[in-house]
Amino acid sequence: MPKEISIEVYGTDVICASCVNAPSSIDTYEWLEAAISRKYKDQPFSITYIDIEKPQDLEHRKDYAQRILDDEFFYPLVLVEGEVVGEGYVQLKPVYKELEKHGFSAEA
Repeated sequence: MPKEISIEVYGTDVICASCVNAPSSIDTYEWLEAAISRKYKDQPFSITYIDIEKPQDLEHRKDYAQRILDDEFFYPLVLVEGEVVGEGYVQLKPVYKELEKHGFSAEA
């Protein structure tokens, strides 16, 4: 059984101006949670939504929030175990690929 994988979705209530027609950050978070749960049944992961406009208590979250606010990344920004796997218009394939690097399997 793989260890619990940490997924973080950074964003804000305002839809990214550069990401025309993309879903909101919170919609992306909910969609990812549902899609990962369906594909990788019974495999442990935690998914956390981080609002970049709110104060953060963890240093790496402060850093990523500031980098998004400084236009270094588009949002929503998705990290799997600290690795950036998507930003702006997030797609499932790179997220799944990173999860599988950490031992996730669709057959489990």
